[in-house]
Amino acid sequence: MSYIDRHIRAFLLTELLQGMWKVFTYMFKPCVTLNYPYEKGPLSPRFRGEHALRRYPNGEERCIACKLCEAVCPAQAITIEAEPRDDNSRRTTRYDIDMTKCIFCGFCEEACPVDAIVEGPNFEYATETREELMYDKQKLLDNGARWELEIAERLRQDAPYR
Repeated sequence: MSYIDRHIRAFLLTELLQGMWKVFTYMFKPCVTLNYPYEKGPLSPRFRGEHALRRYPNGEERCIACKLCEAVCPAQAITIEAEPRDDNSRRTTRYDIDMTKCIFCGFCEEACPVDAIVEGPNFEYATETREELMYDKQKLLDNGARWELEIAERLRQDAPYR
């Protein structure tokens, strides 16, 4: 029975017609393909990308040099040096992240009491050398300035779940 059935299907080209019908139905649906470099898909508010140091609206850096992020980092990718300022508050003089060691776990962001270190929305930071992936304080502050609006919106969306 299956021998005859198989030959009848081959003679009537039913598989070919089913495939053509499937193509015909998809021809009139909207396209789901993104033109990647020019169109980007949505990111989750909990996406963990490139690191950034944030500033307060008055321009002062948020980091209070508590070194909790350095202590909690499982990959030991963060190095912090601090010194007291004239007003007896501590601020960082050196804040380095070795992005080749970082495992993007997000512990540094969770440990920070003032939301100074965050992982932003940028996932396109390919480099030609490993030295470019050694982020110093200025590079992190520049990232924070560049992505501040997106980071603030992401933190606002994620706040009810923290």
